[in-house]
Amino acid sequence: MSLETISIKPQNSEPKYLLIMLHGWGANAEDLAPLSSMLTLPDYQLLFPNAPFSHPQVPGGLAWYALETGEYEGIEESRQLLKNWLLSLEEKTGIPLSRTILSGFSQGGAMSLDVGINLPLAGVCSLSGYLQFQPQKLSSPMPPILIIHGQNDMVVPVEMAQTARDELTKIEATVEYHEFPMGHEIPADILPVFEKFIKTQQTD
Repeated sequence: MSLETISIKPQNSEPKYLLIMLHGWGANAEDLAPLSSMLTLPDYQLLFPNAPFSHPQVPGGLAWYALETGEYEGIEESRQLLKNWLLSLEEKTGIPLSRTILSGFSQGGAMSLDVGINLPLAGVCSLSGYLQFQPQKLSSPMPPILIIHGQNDMVVPVEMAQTARDELTKIEATVEYHEFPMGHEIPADILPVFEKFIKTQQTD
């Protein structure tokens, strides 16, 4: 299995960096792709991959793994698939992981944290996400992490983001954490924080 992806390149230059955005449960790559026009990242190629599994209730919706049963069916396949896909990107794009930001919304944020902290990425971002695993201290350095969450999130309660922050800090991850008065969403006013974090991780 491979990941079908929407790819958006800069208009006037060859990209120096990659920004990957993983959609949430029941959505698909088209859900986040409009963000490309709202971000000012002229040196970035943006990649929006589709999750591998069909959603059980939403027509056209996809899932990284099952949430409806509580058993997380498919999570191991998605972990391996996402990791392999990320490791293949340098050959396809010429851009190494050290210039790649992995981000995601909701279940996509959970996947970003899960897979991303084990890879030499420039950074990892979780938007309205959560921890789907128990972090263990790693021997290799972890990428910087950004967590943004809504105080009024009725889908993934803000306490889950606070737990993610605390558990990742315990294993000596560098975590930048922000709460906003919002629900389960990506409103325009959080994008400057997201963008600033991304640009802070840039290397020459």
